[in-house]
Amino acid sequence: MPRGLTAIIVAVIITPLSTAVAEDWPYPEDTPVITPVTVGLAGEKPADIVRYLLANGALRARLSPDGSQIAFSSRITGEPQLWLVDAAGGWPRQKTYRSGISIFEWAPDSEHLAIGRDADGNERDGYFLIDLKGEQEVELLPQSDAYRQFGQFSRDGAEIVFSSTERNGRDFDIYLYDIAAGEQRRIYEGTFGFYPAAWQPGGDLLLVDETRGEDGNDVHLLNVRTGKIEPLFQPSVSAAYDGYAWTADGSAFYVTTNQDREYMGLALYDLASGTLRWVDTPDADVENVSLSGSGRYLAWTRNIDGFDKLQIRDLKQQATVEVSALPDGVYVSAFAGDSDDLLIHVSGPTSAGDVFTWRPGAAQPMHAVKASLAGLGREHFVTPEVVRFPARDGVMLQGLLYLPTLASTDATPPLVVNVHGGPTAQARPRFRPQLQYLVNTGIAVLDVNVRGSPGFGKTYARLDNQEKRLDSVRDLVDTDDYFANDERINGNRVAVMGGSYGGYMVNAVLGSFPGVFDAGVSMVGVSDWVRALQDASPGLKASARIEYGDISEHRWVEFYRENSPINNAQNIDVPLLVEHGVNDPRDPVTESDRLVQKIRENGGDVRYLRFPDEGHSLSKQPNRVAFYRAMADFLAETLQPQDRRDNL
Repeated sequence: MPRGLTAIIVAVIITPLSTAVAEDWPYPEDTPVITPVTVGLAGEKPADIVRYLLANGALRARLSPDGSQIAFSSRITGEPQLWLVDAAGGWPRQKTYRSGISIFEWAPDSEHLAIGRDADGNERDGYFLIDLKGEQEVELLPQSDAYRQFGQFSRDGAEIVFSSTERNGRDFDIYLYDIAAGEQRRIYEGTFGFYPAAWQPGGDLLLVDETRGEDGNDVHLLNVRTGKIEPLFQPSVSAAYDGYAWTADGSAFYVTTNQDREYMGLALYDLASGTLRWVDTPDADVENVSLSGSGRYLAWTRNIDGFDKLQIRDLKQQATVEVSALPDGVYVSAFAGDSDDLLIHVSGPTSAGDVFTWRPGAAQPMHAVKASLAGLGREHFVTPEVVRFPARDGVMLQGLLYLPTLASTDATPPLVVNVHGGPTAQARPRFRPQLQYLVNTGIAVLDVNVRGSPGFGKTYARLDNQEKRLDSVRDLVDTDDYFANDERINGNRVAVMGGSYGGYMVNAVLGSFPGVFDAGVSMVGVSDWVRALQDASPGLKASARIEYGDISEHRWVEFYRENSPINNAQNIDVPLLVEHGVNDPRDPVTESDRLVQKIRENGGDVRYLRFPDEGHSLSKQPNRVAFYRAMADFLAETLQPQDRRDNL
């Protein structure tokens, strides 16, 4: 954690409620009651899961434009709040105290920040402006029923640009907000998903992303004064564009894209000539593009099997800059807007959100925000190994395998197959306290990348689109088959776990392929695709048409009516733990409600944690502890040696 801060120890237990909860849910005992308990003693084996969840650092970090201050979010107080620390190090200062923040961005003057807050996870942000001292906070846009996506400040800090669905509740339009006047103006009326991406320095041109499926987008150039828009990139085969970094004179911008190639490469686009010139084209995705304030240094990362490698080029000398050693993991890096100072946020197996600052050429980076491991030694944290294995049709799958090293048992460990969300997300070696706890108790974890995962080429990412949706579910069966022959794993004791889209995958594989897994943990997962796609949040509707098919068409209604997990819920014959937030705007809580109800009607073993003050993720520390403690106990119980398949 930041220097001088000590984690606040909060833990919980779950006890039944005696009164009914809202939304007419007939099982009040499914709503957790949060009761403080003490954390276990340091040095206990195995360590209490609360210690893992209290391991804490920066969730997100940004360097001020002048390079003097680091703003970061941390949930050390229980939910995400904004903190500041001098870039040269020092004592962190908390700046927000109300309900947790969802986003924050520096103003160009380095004296103010814009922050966003939603209401208990409903993802409908209001925007506020806070000064550096934290003594003045001004509401810019109140929370409402509209979804918003923040863009950025104008170069002079007088305006902000953002997207909002306030016109009709579905389509994201582009708005300009005048801070001094307190007035907003719609400058472009969109259809589905239009989002501000990068404002030309000192100019009127704005790069705008238009959603084109889960893993693709078109790019437009919008004049924020006239409202005139023109397309820049609209390839016949959809491609992804990201990581925009304008040159100082606004004549060109760097961009990452997989246009006409498998992986995201780095290119420079010149406005006058309309040409795209490649800068770096590895067989790995390029991310985190940033240009230093002087324009001398260009930084980016390469995603190699999920692990990031930082690259820096001196554009003046046309030479590669040697990068100082950093912890393994996933990086978010960006130069300060007006200097050559680089911020690097690291989330990795042994890094719970560390923040470094570094000027190219310096001997060592400055460790500005030090994450706390809550009294756990680094030997409690395992770095995964990369594994590859074939699916039945020959497609090569990939995953990150965490094997126990400290567990005091000679038994071969059971396995939890963890499925990421998205589906266009990737299992990467970020700090995952719940996974590290399971490994420390003697359970192996495979963080799997089934087909449809990004990071392995455009073709692989699209192998689960539309009619191919069930192929990725079948990959989980092939994963189980493969590890049944791995002598390091007890293949007779395997559970499957996932959140969001991963929760759908758990629901689907347990119902469609009974007898494969011994238990499941489903978090905020879809059970009925027809209902989920019809009632999806605007952002998801904007991206779902290519990934899933247009649910307004009869053929897709019929496809998902037949192939949704709710239709196979009666086949789920192993213990299942379900979690959902009542305020979830992406996958409504009714998705889990209906699944749980049907399993119970069929006499199945299902346990449900239904949080009234959460949305699509668990943001409050007491709720996180409540769920993950229940999850740990559930998996310890269901993966015991006397488990179902051991007795067959």
